[in-house]
Amino acid sequence: MTAFQANLLPDDAERALLVGRVWRPAPVDGPAVVAVRGGRLIDITTHAATVADLFELGRSGLLALVRSAEGEDLGPAQDLLEAAMRGEAGPGGLRLLAPCDLQAIKACGVTFAVSLLERVIEEQAKGDPGRAGALRQQLRDAIGTDLSEIVPGSEAAMRLKAELAGRGLWSQYMEVGIGPDAEVFTKSQPMSAVGHGAQVGLHPSSRWNNPEPEIVLAVNSRAEALGATLGNDVNLRDIEGRSALLLGKAKDNNASCAIGPFIRLFDGDFGIDTVRELEVRMLIEGADDGFELEGRSRMREISRDPLDLVAQTCGAHHQYPDGFMLFLGTMFSPIKDRDAEGGGFTHHAGDRVSISTPSLGALVNTVGRSDEIAPWTFGVRALYRNLARRGLSAAGLGA
Repeated sequence: MTAFQANLLPDDAERALLVGRVWRPAPVDGPAVVAVRGGRLIDITTHAATVADLFELGRSGLLALVRSAEGEDLGPAQDLLEAAMRGEAGPGGLRLLAPCDLQAIKACGVTFAVSLLERVIEEQAKGDPGRAGALRQQLRDAIGTDLSEIVPGSEAAMRLKAELAGRGLWSQYMEVGIGPDAEVFTKSQPMSAVGHGAQVGLHPSSRWNNPEPEIVLAVNSRAEALGATLGNDVNLRDIEGRSALLLGKAKDNNASCAIGPFIRLFDGDFGIDTVRELEVRMLIEGADDGFELEGRSRMREISRDPLDLVAQTCGAHHQYPDGFMLFLGTMFSPIKDRDAEGGGFTHHAGDRVSISTPSLGALVNTVGRSDEIAPWTFGVRALYRNLARRGLSAAGLGA
């Protein structure tokens, strides 16, 4: 393992409050909610049958349960994480899952100035990566300002908007990047995200794509942000670049969303202020060409505060009774040439993507095609049936 992948758990794991999900083999043959205590996985499913239920307890109830609820010891968390990286089952046949279940999976785009410019380039390139280099320089020359200093929705932002519109440079991405309203879209369906060690999927028609390493907030139905984890919002630049109306096709495919490895709960040692200062690191390693690319995304450079993004997602205008996971966006936009000069970056099959930050650990996935990866078959109805068979439906789903 590289330095990016050596610490799969948080650096201060001994004091971090972590929750997640694992798949338990027969006779359970279904998902279990787990807490990590003393480096070991404790099954707390009898206290909260879903992670969504767990977060509905609110902060005090959530922290108390995760710290002290009795449950079966399933073995060392580190062993399971390392087995997942090898594509194998862990101790006792356990398999790691994404740490969310019934929550909606939402994402915010264009929340960093660098990613804003790249989205405008995608739009103007109309899916052709060969045009990106010239467009990038043209936009930088034309805008002539540091967009990271622009507060979205401010008077200065509105003046810039008017100036760009007058020069024929206005864009739908500029609108959500510096305008008053954030871009919030549905990334994936509840229960569809894959976890650490799994393959992430590219739509077979995409030829220009990249990972997006992000912080993901765990938010309950009352719009309370109660924890954070890591995510990979797989991005298809050619498909989305052809038309914003193709956003659903570009974003929501089999295994196109990875979250994990665990959700770290907000407590006295880790909170939203910590999130505001995190630096997310990413490493892409090519399996077929030896290609390597490193990148960083610094949350202090985000143009919209994480809690503002939560408020724009959930409120009187939109409710999420099962809570939601919210991707906060990224400043990472890979432009390093890979296959041809001026062609920029795109994934190859077999690429390994490692996303890490010391207080959350590491999320590692390999890249495949959405139509060749195992299909998503275990949804909400399957969860209901499984929990009912285990006598947990009343405790977990209000039945």
